[in-house]
Amino acid sequence: MEKPAKRSLLIALAVLVVAAAAVFVVLGRSGTPGDASADAGFARDMATHHAQAIDMSFTIRDKTSSKDVRNLAYDIITTQATQRGMFLGWLQEWGLDQATDRPAMAWMAAHGGGHGPVAAGGSMPGMASPQDLTRLKDAQGTAAEVLFLQLMIRHHEGGVQMAQGLVKLSNRDEVVSMAQKIINGQTGEIKLMTDMLHQRGAQPLPSILK
Repeated sequence: MEKPAKRSLLIALAVLVVAAAAVFVVLGRSGTPGDASADAGFARDMATHHAQAIDMSFTIRDKTSSKDVRNLAYDIITTQATQRGMFLGWLQEWGLDQATDRPAMAWMAAHGGGHGPVAAGGSMPGMASPQDLTRLKDAQGTAAEVLFLQLMIRHHEGGVQMAQGLVKLSNRDEVVSMAQKIINGQTGEIKLMTDMLHQRGAQPLPSILK
């Protein structure tokens, strides 16, 4: 009598486990970020934001002989290229397009995060203008290093603001964790780059952080 009872109990437990697993899968799918979500907007915008930082870092790396600037550029390239790959991977995992017709930073406004320092036309905070990028490509020597550091400090400030906005709007652990890493890492690099500017007798551009 005991064996059938134990078998029935095991079957019942197995059914509960399978049911729980099925509920987890369904809930997990229903919890996937939508196209207009803060998570998707952050992933798309930060991928674009990182792409410009990588481009500027390659520009200065290829024209400076300064070891500390080259090391910084290398760190930015490797760190942000890795993070960018994760952002695009998330979008693919969520079944979302990597590109969108939605304006940049619309995810912050739509979810109550405000625009912050977003410029007219929906540009992202801290982004260098086409004119800035041309100036950086044309500059040489210490002048190029100073301009790179000034532009990258502002770029990092914009990245920090975007990440802070995401932390307030998302409840997805992996996205919030990445945003916090960006806040911590880029805040540290802002301090480092400010010190590097001072060593070159220069100052950062006016801060966009509040």
